[in-house]
Amino acid sequence: MPYLTEPEFRHDQPRRLGILLINLGTPAAPTAAAVRPYLKQFLSDPRVVEIPRLAWWFILNGIILNTRPKQSAAKYASIWTRDGSPLAIYTRQQAKLLQGYMGDAGQQVMVEWAMRYGQPSVADKLMALKAAGCDRVLAVPLYPQYAASSSGSAMDALADAIKALRNPPELRIVKQFHDSPAYIDTLARRVQSHWAQQGRGDHLVMSFHGIPRFSLDKGDPYHCQCHKTARLLAEQLGLNKDQYTVAFQSRFGRTEWLKPYTSEVLQQLGKRKTGKLDVICPGFVADCLETLEEIAIEGKETFLTAGGGQYRYIAALNAEPDWIIALARILAPHLGGWLEHQEDQQATTARLSLARALGAKH
Repeated sequence: MPYLTEPEFRHDQPRRLGILLINLGTPAAPTAAAVRPYLKQFLSDPRVVEIPRLAWWFILNGIILNTRPKQSAAKYASIWTRDGSPLAIYTRQQAKLLQGYMGDAGQQVMVEWAMRYGQPSVADKLMALKAAGCDRVLAVPLYPQYAASSSGSAMDALADAIKALRNPPELRIVKQFHDSPAYIDTLARRVQSHWAQQGRGDHLVMSFHGIPRFSLDKGDPYHCQCHKTARLLAEQLGLNKDQYTVAFQSRFGRTEWLKPYTSEVLQQLGKRKTGKLDVICPGFVADCLETLEEIAIEGKETFLTAGGGQYRYIAALNAEPDWIIALARILAPHLGGWLEHQEDQQATTARLSLARALGAKH
């Protein structure tokens, strides 16, 4: 495989530190035509669908990609904004605000954002960081809980991008932050702020993205990490076991997924005539299709139709200032040694002088 052409090297270009935030992805528009290639890329990932490739190829191309894009496009249209996809908007804002916050703290970093599926791609943004002089990159899959199908897939994308580079940057990866005190504290403040404005609910549902049950049996730590996040959040909020429920959403296909299913939990709580139900998604740091459409819209309909009272979805952390501060704290240990040894202008000038003395032009 031929390597990509390296950016032009200059001895007077400062060595920089890059941070790459990676989220799941989004189609370019809420249309079937735009959703189809996005779904094809997503569902072709063997990390996402662990079915023998040949059998899955016929199912994907013969059935799913001929029916699901139109259905998914309608769902995306229900949450699309004037500025585009909520997930892309919030991830872009997170990158911009994180760079500003760290810069104000004297930490000179360049922060980019990418999507595992769709655009901007991980490979393109890694190359952009290289072109800007970043020879050290901290990659941050924005999934608090590690799963092979999410964080693991983001690592695959990074590995593929590095394979194409003749001179890859030094790379570190934040694997998970499900039990980070900064993350748990920020989640707790989000719930407490909601209670302060809307009144305390009668029950709290913590809905996490689901994965197939066999992933747990094969050693995926996701299920355990979700429950640890939920336990720590409940402790921070002073909730006992009867006051909250952990559930899993976004089930796909006929195989068994992690239980209990969020849709069934909401239906049961509705049948019990729960008066005020609060729902939060602690596995998502930015609102997206799975939170805004599946939980805030479909989940509400399920709960109310079953006889429930008030349904209150608690927004994701998005680009709120306290989350940006928490994110910087989460990343701090992973940047150890890098921030302390950043190159200043004097060192850059000296390096250029030495290079010219040896015959370099620039």
